[in-house]
Amino acid sequence: MSDYKRYNVGKVVNTHGIKGEVKVIRITDFTERFDKGNILYLIGKDNDEPIPLTVRSHRTHKQFDLLTFESYDTIEKVEPFKEGILTILEDQLHELDEGDYYYHQIIGCKVITTDEEAIGTIKEILSPGANDVWVVQRPNQKDLLLPYIDDIVKVVDIDNQKIIIEPMEGLLE
Repeated sequence: MSDYKRYNVGKVVNTHGIKGEVKVIRITDFTERFDKGNILYLIGKDNDEPIPLTVRSHRTHKQFDLLTFESYDTIEKVEPFKEGILTILEDQLHELDEGDYYYHQIIGCKVITTDEEAIGTIKEILSPGANDVWVVQRPNQKDLLLPYIDDIVKVVDIDNQKIIIEPMEGLLE
């Protein structure tokens, strides 16, 4: 099982109530990953071998997704899931529309300007609201927060791991 490529879809941050519900921060745009009957694999802080979990229920509460899993119906059974990462297998990925990308395709890409100035490497993606924000790690500078909007991001070349941007005034300061 460990040989399969896995993709993160959520992080368990806490339990919720006493009936086995867990509070999850979603790391995916596809809420259907949490639909009843879907299988997720938990990689916990204390286990190397992923635990397959079948979603029993899903609801949202504030900014969190609340999930329960079949056969895990008490707080005691889900307590060890805290700080664990919920993953899916590669064959569970969806085909995306043209111009849409998975986070794992963007993270690690080099960022350069339209003038071919190297900026840094994308290390993380934040989803605070209307559009994603790409966190670019820059050498000897603080990280750059790059809004993923058409005015700035001009080319996304996944095959060559390269993103070309046209920085707006003040972005690179």
